[in-house]
Amino acid sequence: MKQTDFATHLTKYLSIYLPGQRGISVDTIKSYSDTFRLFLIFCRDCRKVRPEKISLQMFTDKLIIDFLDWLEVERGNAISTRNQRLAAIHAFCRYLLTESPNHMAILQRNLAVSFKKYTKPQLGYLSAADMTEIFSGPDLSTANGRRDLAILSLLYDSGARVSELVNLHARDIRLDDFPTVTLHGKGQKMRHVPLMSKTAELLKKYISENHLDMPQRLDDPLFVNRQKQKLTRAGVKYILTKYADGREISPHTLRHTKAMHLLQSGVNIVYIRDILGHSSVDTTDIYARADAEMKRKAIEKLSTQLTPDTPDWRADNALIHWLKTLG
Repeated sequence: MKQTDFATHLTKYLSIYLPGQRGISVDTIKSYSDTFRLFLIFCRDCRKVRPEKISLQMFTDKLIIDFLDWLEVERGNAISTRNQRLAAIHAFCRYLLTESPNHMAILQRNLAVSFKKYTKPQLGYLSAADMTEIFSGPDLSTANGRRDLAILSLLYDSGARVSELVNLHARDIRLDDFPTVTLHGKGQKMRHVPLMSKTAELLKKYISENHLDMPQRLDDPLFVNRQKQKLTRAGVKYILTKYADGREISPHTLRHTKAMHLLQSGVNIVYIRDILGHSSVDTTDIYARADAEMKRKAIEKLSTQLTPDTPDWRADNALIHWLKTLG
């Protein structure tokens, strides 16, 4: 069967251009692939067009908008997810501008499809007391409990993304006089994050117990599941939920929590940016704004509590008489 131009370009984009020429991470490529997998399902089920029949001429702004609405209405995706899918489509369209310039008019209209505005949810993070409660959950008399505490401590202490945590190998942990973890972030960027002594001690015991300090084990995954396979994102989420005492907490919440605790401790936002692996301090500034908003609300609450009831001066006849004498 002869490939359509859409199929040819999409295959090259996902399998050659992104990983080879752009060096995009596996996780990002998977996200892009999921977007187009859903797009093909939409075309098949809602437009009755088989995936192998889709062409660039059919890849219009109207079709894209209908697909985005389908994601939001039929699949119940959040607006943020809808916008992420659109960002993946925009990236593909920008790639096509040079690969297929004869479709430039269509592609420019596709790029003009705008992101949907929405109110971002308030930045969620936990208090020190909340973290203490979570850390007290694992049963340290069991191997799984000791592993879980090592995972939770490292996830919080390093401010790592969950994808960075599950991709760690034994050699990424350094436990000498200055304990650090080497995280491999977005765009294959690597950063070294210092660890607190308590986290380092937990990891030292965990690594020793599981013989990950042996030279032949240094490239093994740092954390594995019961089947001795590399721990997944879902696995980390399951572990955190187990100790969250019924609260809706995601692994990313611990990343937000670490950033807020550093900020509240007086750590310069530039250092926080480097720890989190943000490319710009503007991204990290969301924590400063959230902290400022929290302080503003606290001050307003205190002001409300301390401000006495203000009397109505218009009901004070003596004051009114005195004011008239000033004229």
